[in-house]
Amino acid sequence: MRALRVCIAFAVLIGVSWTPALASHHGKTTQQKIGILLVAFGSSQKSAQVAFDNIDRKVKAAYPQTPIRWAYTSHIIRKKLASQGKHLDSPEMALARMQDEGFTHVAVQSLHTIAGAEYHNLRTVVDAFDTMGVFHSIILGYPLLATQQDMKKTVNAILSVIPRERKKEEAVILIGHGSHHPANAFYAALMLQLQLEDSNIYIGTVAGYPELDTILELLKKNAVTKAYLMPFMSVAGDHAKNDMAGEEEDSWKSVLSNNGIECQLVMKGTAEFDQFVDIWLEHLAAVLSHF
Repeated sequence: MRALRVCIAFAVLIGVSWTPALASHHGKTTQQKIGILLVAFGSSQKSAQVAFDNIDRKVKAAYPQTPIRWAYTSHIIRKKLASQGKHLDSPEMALARMQDEGFTHVAVQSLHTIAGAEYHNLRTVVDAFDTMGVFHSIILGYPLLATQQDMKKTVNAILSVIPRERKKEEAVILIGHGSHHPANAFYAALMLQLQLEDSNIYIGTVAGYPELDTILELLKKNAVTKAYLMPFMSVAGDHAKNDMAGEEEDSWKSVLSNNGIECQLVMKGTAEFDQFVDIWLEHLAAVLSHF
């Protein structure tokens, strides 16, 4: 019931206003109870679970005494999973449950790639719970790419996971989701910094910029005949399997192949590589340092 009351209060806050004093702790001294909420976009693909399992394992190893909860921001993914008998909470419901369990301090760690629309929706939720005062402290951690330091670390992570058999004249194309959000600019900025290290590495997006046509033009200009396609998403889910590697004529693999570029597929999400997970873990550590 308390979880339900928090959700109702959240709706009130978003719709009109809220008086923080109504959510006070009534002068009681509460024993500190710290929890971690890991928040991903989510995936309904079974093969994608290995990436989430890797994150979960790494976080548990780093904080063995701290309870960990999960939430997915995608309503569509949660609905698909529910139809399969698997129930994942939204961030709102996960936080309401954590309040109901008596957590006083919550580190909400985004597992998104950029601070785009999904991340900012999550920030709205976290700010709402903060305003309601149901926790002594609730802080949201940065996504993978948030600062210039993150960019440098991500460049190094990418360079370290490129297949060893790849030759210098062969391209490596990392394909992200992309967004209408201004944070989409991180993809092009990351490509610039990557190309300062290796001119044959490219960053493209499914739903943003750089687009497939833009990357294809660059590949033709550089006379590339072979490319390694890698997801630049936390999991190798629907977008990786269909938009990147699908057999449909508009997939990246099909378009590049039809233009004379041999495609080698690497079906691993970034969260399957410890080099990327370590960046998210650093952001989580920064949040927990405030408790």
